[in-house]
Amino acid sequence: MDLKRTVVDLMPGPLVRVFAAPYIAGKGISSGVAKADDLHARLGLYSTVDLLAEEVFSREDVEATVQVYLRMIEALKDRPYASISLKPTSLGINESEAYCQDNLRRIVEAAAAHGLHITLDMEDHHFTDVTLRMFKAIRNDFDNFGIVLQSRLFRTGDDIKNLHTKRCKVRICIGIYNEPPDVSLQEKDKMKDKLFHQVQQLLDHGHYPEIATHDEPLVRRCMAYLDQQGVARDAYEFQMLLGVPRNELQQEVVKRGQIMRLYVPFAEDWKYAVHYLKRRLAHSPSMALMVMKNMFGS
Repeated sequence: MDLKRTVVDLMPGPLVRVFAAPYIAGKGISSGVAKADDLHARLGLYSTVDLLAEEVFSREDVEATVQVYLRMIEALKDRPYASISLKPTSLGINESEAYCQDNLRRIVEAAAAHGLHITLDMEDHHFTDVTLRMFKAIRNDFDNFGIVLQSRLFRTGDDIKNLHTKRCKVRICIGIYNEPPDVSLQEKDKMKDKLFHQVQQLLDHGHYPEIATHDEPLVRRCMAYLDQQGVARDAYEFQMLLGVPRNELQQEVVKRGQIMRLYVPFAEDWKYAVHYLKRRLAHSPSMALMVMKNMFGS
């Protein structure tokens, strides 16, 4: 078992909450909306707001999650700087593909009526095929629906080729799930290099890359190459997580006249926030050091 994962799993929930503050907007829809408003008003940043609610199994809980998203749409309407992210495992995929797809369609249709964009997050590789099938089916009917692809997976180049004939917004990221070596790269440098090349591949296929990384050299590599190629700065955007200290780089992107969007999660139930933070800490223990520095001013 991975040592980092084991240590983080043993952390008590109250301690994880100490580390949560910079990375989670708070509890309830209003916290996500308020954070999105504040980020845009103060810093010119865009947001994609997400409810932390993974691995939902009962129909009752799935329906409750759908209702939260429908209320989110009402709360976020008339905000061109906001979008919404969601996950199949919170919307019924554990029951069936058809049930999940129906729930996704309800949310996307409601969002379309208010001009809000929805991004369907990608979870671990067991869900890749079904997630792409549901995305393509709904994307046939709605233009406000995007997807996430992960550069660590060997299959991603082919997934880009077969994504959709329509232009899609695609969040291209390394991915946070620890995938086995038979389906994914294991070295971070190779994942980053793959992400760089897949940004251009997405553009070549007519899509809109949402370049999601905190790695400053990779961001600058993408900037320099895309500028050199003459790619319009409204043909792609950059994305990062709320709370990761990249303020100067984020403002540099904003000053270039580009969208810099932060992933802004909130929780209705604290257990989901704890689960999210534990996964983030296991993936990047440096997050803990960042929080300690913020807490103690060192």
